[in-house]
Amino acid sequence: MATRATDAGTNQSVERAVSVLRALDSGRPELRVSDVAELTGLGSSTTSRLLSTLERLDMVERDPVSNLYRLSLGLLPLAATATNRHPVHRAARMVLQGLATRTGLGANVAVRRGGELMFLCNFEGTRAPKSHTQAGHTAPLHATSIGKCLLTGLGPKERRKLLGDPLDAHTEYTTTSHDLLDAEIDTVRRTGYAVEAEERALGRASLAAPVRDASGEIVAAVSLWGPSSVLGERTDTDGQRLALVREVIEAADAISQALGAL
Repeated sequence: MATRATDAGTNQSVERAVSVLRALDSGRPELRVSDVAELTGLGSSTTSRLLSTLERLDMVERDPVSNLYRLSLGLLPLAATATNRHPVHRAARMVLQGLATRTGLGANVAVRRGGELMFLCNFEGTRAPKSHTQAGHTAPLHATSIGKCLLTGLGPKERRKLLGDPLDAHTEYTTTSHDLLDAEIDTVRRTGYAVEAEERALGRASLAAPVRDASGEIVAAVSLWGPSSVLGERTDTDGQRLALVREVIEAADAISQALGAL
């Protein structure tokens, strides 16, 4: 029984330490001990001890003037190793770089992690608006073209259980009805690509196509994003968007082939 208690305590300590690290990734660049305690629900003394331990391990660092905490570069080798060893990242990196260069737009690849998508890498072309998207950042599945591609591997019941009801609105254009989302995903299956116009951020739109592995399963998706004036559904007066659709589908196919898909 003593061993079980020790194991349980050790696991709890790990969970608390991870919650502190995630709190420091909550959007603000630096936090006070009290801020971390509030975000994690831990006591101030427990939070302070955890931060001190993580500082000694070079997982967090404290500003010598303000005494505010931030994530340390000591985390970077671990994060870089995890990213670079992911098969989708390895297969996608050069393809996306070329896609962003040719189109001048932003190019992303992402995988599904539970009820969200997680970006593995992002490249920005000369026409792409300023982006704060980084590897490891997450985004909603239902409000992005890349997420809608990832959702095509699930049935309607699975999607409702995964995403909940109603779907969160990020702008006035976000799809918040599961019935409408079902129809959009049927269109993705039929056409091979997804379109999103200002559902996550006003003034921005995206196109995406699914990536498959050797088994034929959808394991990731690629997107082009940029101004809605370029990528929106109502702006294809000169065939420009159709050409971009071909670009994103071809990029997804190239990555799929690198992963062994036929």
